[in-house]
Amino acid sequence: MSFGDPNNPYGPQEPQGQPQGQPGYGYPQQAPQGVPPQGGYGYPQQGAPYGGAPAPGTLQANNGYINVPALGTVQVATMGRRLGARLIDGVIISVLSFVLSAIGLAGVFGVSQTIEDCNNMDPLSSGYQSCINDAQEAAGGIIAGFLGAMFLIFIATLLYEWLMISFLGATVGKMALGLKVVRENTGQVPGIGGGFIRWIIPMVGAIFCGLGQILVYISPFFDNSGKLQGWHDRAAGTLVVKK
Repeated sequence: MSFGDPNNPYGPQEPQGQPQGQPGYGYPQQAPQGVPPQGGYGYPQQGAPYGGAPAPGTLQANNGYINVPALGTVQVATMGRRLGARLIDGVIISVLSFVLSAIGLAGVFGVSQTIEDCNNMDPLSSGYQSCINDAQEAAGGIIAGFLGAMFLIFIATLLYEWLMISFLGATVGKMALGLKVVRENTGQVPGIGGGFIRWIIPMVGAIFCGLGQILVYISPFFDNSGKLQGWHDRAAGTLVVKK
């Protein structure tokens, strides 16, 4: 429809305040096809304050998932998987301990046989005292060997748990079950310091007849934050997550 004479006040007039041919203001305009709509003043996205990324350590709807820097949203390791990993590691350490203990027991049997041979000798014979001296020296060597074996078991346990967690974030048991220990604030492996703190706390608990160690390992059950952090994890600032 064309507009009338602008000098005629009774004819149809062109709308004022808006350039001719431009869309009106009565309805929202539809964005051209292929062009994403511009953001307005709507509500922020769910789970992300003010439309940004969730803060580090934020549980996602309390469903076992957590936001970790450099990793994104990952699943917190369940206690069942963690127990399974601990059992696998326990078997590995037990096999090593058995081998070292078997070497010590072999030495004990050897000393016992030497003492028995001495007892079958005439106490007045010239070789009897020499046999007893040899048996005593062997017994002293067995005691030293036993203490050395215990020390080696301790060192092996230390290096196995401490260094693997520090540099790899996982022991063999955790690798087998797809778990990893990471720093909560960075998502990186714990490092030497964090790995040592995480290892030493259960070991200190083991001094009290092993009861303290057990309490440390089941302490994630007492964590009401939903992160399943044990006391050793809290002290080291770490989380156990599923890879």
